[in-house]
Amino acid sequence: MTSSPLFIFITGGVRSGKSSFAERKAVEIARQTGGQLIYLATGVPSDSEMKERIFKHKQDRNAMQYHWKTVEQSVEIGEIAENFSEKEIILLDCVTTLLNNELFSVERKGGSLDFEKVKKSIVSGIIDLKNRVQTLIVVSNEILNEPLVRNHLVFTYGRLLGQIHQQLVREADQVFLVESGIPIAMKNV
Repeated sequence: MTSSPLFIFITGGVRSGKSSFAERKAVEIARQTGGQLIYLATGVPSDSEMKERIFKHKQDRNAMQYHWKTVEQSVEIGEIAENFSEKEIILLDCVTTLLNNELFSVERKGGSLDFEKVKKSIVSGIIDLKNRVQTLIVVSNEILNEPLVRNHLVFTYGRLLGQIHQQLVREADQVFLVESGIPIAMKNV
């Protein structure tokens, strides 16, 4: 690889415009570099709301008139890192869904939840992706601005997500917080 991969982390509240901003950012980079756009979807169409969100995201990408290849991976994101190359620009959407999927995947399999193992798997998987591609853009939700209910699992989820965010922000070259559709640069190395 001739240059270091670029890692961009984008966070914001639910429906803040962060995914749209991430998509525009990815297209901008693809136009500059000629890289192939990959949409790495972590969402599972489990209910009508999620199906509608997935459909809207696909429509938004199609409206850009730029070809996106979609890869679906709802858990164990690092397992597919070797499938990508330095010619690709990956947009991973989103970490909160990935964390949710990982936690419930362990529960469905009847295993005990090892939060440290889940956190390490997500962070190392994302770093593995970053090290293989030209650009990695990761989107996540900022849920920590709201009071967490007094439910142990919800509190643990919020704490775990916060720790994942901190690790990813340390690794990122650029970090954006999107508020009401306006991206605010928080870090630019």
